[in-house]
Amino acid sequence: MSDDFDLLETNSQEKTEKVDVNWGKAIDQMKSKLAQEDDPESRQKILNATLDNVVDMAEKDRSTLLDAIKDLTDYQDEVGIMFEGFSALNASEQKVIDDAIKRLERAKVELEDANNKPDTWWNNLWGRKSKISDAEAELKNAQKTRDAADNEAKAMFQQRIETADIQTLLNELSFKSQAAIKRLKDREVEIKEVEESLKTAIVDASNNHTKALQKKKEVEDKLETEYALLKQARQALEEVSDKQSTEYSSALSKVTILEQKVEELEGLKNAYTTLAASKDSFVHKHNLTIKVLTSLRSNLQTHRAKLKSDTDERLKYYDGYVVALKARTDQEFAAILEHLGVKTDEHIGETLAAMHTASARARQEMMDNIPVHEKVMQGVYGSYAEALQEIREKDKSIQKNFAERYGIDMKEIFEDYYAADANAPSGDTAEKPVSATKPASTEDDMLG
Repeated sequence: MSDDFDLLETNSQEKTEKVDVNWGKAIDQMKSKLAQEDDPESRQKILNATLDNVVDMAEKDRSTLLDAIKDLTDYQDEVGIMFEGFSALNASEQKVIDDAIKRLERAKVELEDANNKPDTWWNNLWGRKSKISDAEAELKNAQKTRDAADNEAKAMFQQRIETADIQTLLNELSFKSQAAIKRLKDREVEIKEVEESLKTAIVDASNNHTKALQKKKEVEDKLETEYALLKQARQALEEVSDKQSTEYSSALSKVTILEQKVEELEGLKNAYTTLAASKDSFVHKHNLTIKVLTSLRSNLQTHRAKLKSDTDERLKYYDGYVVALKARTDQEFAAILEHLGVKTDEHIGETLAAMHTASARARQEMMDNIPVHEKVMQGVYGSYAEALQEIREKDKSIQKNFAERYGIDMKEIFEDYYAADANAPSGDTAEKPVSATKPASTEDDMLG
């Protein structure tokens, strides 16, 4: 660990690096905590957890996060925290605010340019006053738009997070934590500045207290002198016997003047006494305020240090949680694919088995149909032989007729015609040519 490590320092440029998590150790710790689980229902819920249970638990996490972020957003409004500085706005939400700011700045510049044009008859002729009026109206509208931009962006933000996933909500919570860290740091700086001003105020009040006491002492010394003179003047006044004489008037005037001085000095004494008491009181008040502020600043430092450290760790923790959820989804997807694969295997197996049995049954039917086929073919060949016999008989009659009518011996012509079938069957043996004239079939021919 480096010597300059300090949780109380905030470096906005620090980057959170990914760390390798020892999952084996984490699982061992989880098992240890599970063994120590006092709540039987909670323990049983963990032991009997399924992927569907995890989905329900994750959805509860999302609902809890959503409610928390809504409460935080409402709290921001209550304490006057700027919305856009405390929430992770997306591009469209941020654009609403940025556009409103740009419009307002542009309207201010245009109004300033319009007012800067000299008030001459020529400029007025070309619409100087109307341009000023239009610029003032635009500035007013731009200011309204800017005032409403935060609410519009907030409404868009609220609508977006209503259906946001856990990762988006966790990012929002982390963003708020980072913004809170900066806010706490700024508040510490503000308190520190006030503390320093109060320390100066204590010194000033203490100095004024001392000066007031010194002035009071000076007045008291003068009072002592004036009291002595007043006592002498009053005694001298009593010694004057003629109350109507100028001597008496002079002595009375002297007494009056001394009494006036005494009264003024008494007033100054009371003023300095009150001032000294007041300054002394403020010394204690400022001192007490400094103690309170220092205590608050110390507490803020503690909260900020813990929040900063925990947020850094929490980001890694959230990464693990989100990855776990994604892994759960991948696992479910793999299970679905496995299920579909098994079902597909079953269907293909059924199809192949049906295909095999259908093929075997078709072969069986083919074998069963061979005798029927042979019987049909015998009938065909028999009919063919019978018809051929009739034709030959007819041919004989035609030959005879030709020989008688034309003197032509047709026997040779018909014999040449029938030379291709020298073993032509007679009508008595019509069944025999079937096997003789049927083409020979071999196994090689069928596989060829």
